[in-house]
Amino acid sequence: MKSSLPRLAALALLAGSALAQAQQPAVIFDMGGKFDKSFNQAGYQGAERWKKESGKTYLEFEISNDTQRVQAIRRMAERGASPIISIGFAQASALQQVAKDFPKTRFAIIDAKVDMPNVQSVLFKEQEGSYLVGAMAALVSKTGKVGFVGGMDIPLIRKFQCGYEQGAKATNAKIEVFSNMTGTTSSAWNDPTRGGELAKAQFAKGSDVVFAAAGGTGVGVYQAAKDAGKLAIGVDSNQNHLQPGTMLTSMVKRVDVAVYNVLKGWKPGVQVLGLKEAGVDYAADEHNAKLLTPALKTKVDSVKADIIAGKVKVADYMADNACKF
Repeated sequence: MKSSLPRLAALALLAGSALAQAQQPAVIFDMGGKFDKSFNQAGYQGAERWKKESGKTYLEFEISNDTQRVQAIRRMAERGASPIISIGFAQASALQQVAKDFPKTRFAIIDAKVDMPNVQSVLFKEQEGSYLVGAMAALVSKTGKVGFVGGMDIPLIRKFQCGYEQGAKATNAKIEVFSNMTGTTSSAWNDPTRGGELAKAQFAKGSDVVFAAAGGTGVGVYQAAKDAGKLAIGVDSNQNHLQPGTMLTSMVKRVDVAVYNVLKGWKPGVQVLGLKEAGVDYAADEHNAKLLTPALKTKVDSVKADIIAGKVKVADYMADNACKF
């Protein structure tokens, strides 16, 4: 009996090693899916980059309704996936519930904070990137009127709106900023028709630049801007290619970098990514090169440098649920 114990221990060690090697990470995309041309898709691109570089694969699931979140995360945990990455703040409560039941499984959430020892939370300073594009909008506006179309009316989207308004008004104290939210339910992220209607209404009031922070709904905003000969600003992913020539820029939120970093090396705790950490920025490429003149770029980069240096403080709406600046 004694002589067999070392052998059994060795077999158990080998089995554990094989299990570790077989363990796959998982990515759970939220409403809108991995090809939403926005937030989820940025996460998908980060996962694909990791897959290409590592030669490994990952499990995935796309949430199609609000009731699926707990079940999707739990199913991945039961399959032994680790880390399990939830894309989007809407998955926070579901992840917290499942993470308690699987304390040895590593979890991560992008865009929300879940304070648990087996969870990595990645947040962004959306207000800083929004400030930049707000300044840009004010610099190019010929009417002195700019617009904002948000998706679901929640504090996070108000954070975008507030940053945008700060940047615009710091650049032109007399500028008028029109703001509308698409709705109060998760369907607000995927309603391009409504997004287009809201943008048209703002254009009718004189706005000539509109920033959309609305997920898939933004596609309708960009189309409306194209049709009206106005300018639009994308969000999360670089969306300049969606309507080349009328997309002034995109406020990129590096969800791809966040997902890639988690897959490369999971770390528990909270990470906050702003301009200094290259977590947010504005997009410059061949699709907006004619609009982003050297003079405009110089001015915007100067604002960016001042924020990074701490010379410009951008108020965070979510600090006290109010836009105070």
